[in-house]
Amino acid sequence: MSTSGSSAGNGTLFIGVSTKMYLGYQESLRWLSEVRCIVDDRPGLAAEHSTVLEPAARILAGSPVLLGAQNCAWGGGPLTGEVSPGMLAELGVSLVEIGHAERRRLFGEDDAVVARKVRAAVDHSLTPLLCIGEPDRLDAGAAADFCLGQVHAATGGSPTLLNRLVLAYEPVWAIGAQEPAPAQHVNAVLTSIRTALGPGCPIIYGGSAGPGLLPQLPAADGLFLGRFAHDAANLGRVLDEALLQRQAGADAPARSSSRRS
Repeated sequence: MSTSGSSAGNGTLFIGVSTKMYLGYQESLRWLSEVRCIVDDRPGLAAEHSTVLEPAARILAGSPVLLGAQNCAWGGGPLTGEVSPGMLAELGVSLVEIGHAERRRLFGEDDAVVARKVRAAVDHSLTPLLCIGEPDRLDAGAAADFCLGQVHAATGGSPTLLNRLVLAYEPVWAIGAQEPAPAQHVNAVLTSIRTALGPGCPIIYGGSAGPGLLPQLPAADGLFLGRFAHDAANLGRVLDEALLQRQAGADAPARSSSRRS
């Protein structure tokens, strides 16, 4: 979604959804059909990110929705039960989520594994959606330092890899909580991260995100939604907020010019 005049990094807002494993096969297809209708009803949208695969590609064909996967292997070959990045690309996937806190905690994926997956995804022309976030409540400066360490570990400090990423700042303590992390904290962390990395890497916020949050996060390039968006109508509410924010950004120069005159 183009956001001319946005205060965030590169002028693009990303609204993403992870369905995790809450929806079954038929539920996923029903949800995607509803998402397709919601997106089609909003012609101002340029892109929105969703996660489910091969039948999803058929449902979403011709829409501005980009298809994403929740995980990938670090390569092909003898990796029983995994899905290779090459197969994801073949299925029409554009983005792949890597390094989520649940993958790290439940499946033992450390920084080395995350780095291999990032490289493998980029090698197959996929955009890694790299999840970063402090496990416990820290002040904004310490949280940003922790996240920057995760980014460096995932990319080895390579500017080429960094410029291929979308970062999802998801403080672990806010995932599944009743409320998202405080907006002041999120803005401060994202501002510090962007100052260190530059404007080329979009940064979105996830962690109990919902309606009313995006307007409070001028430092964010969008939101990564979870269970709240499993009701497609709720996703529509957030998309409407994003469209309003884009319009406000586009109108800002004209209003400024009027004041000067």
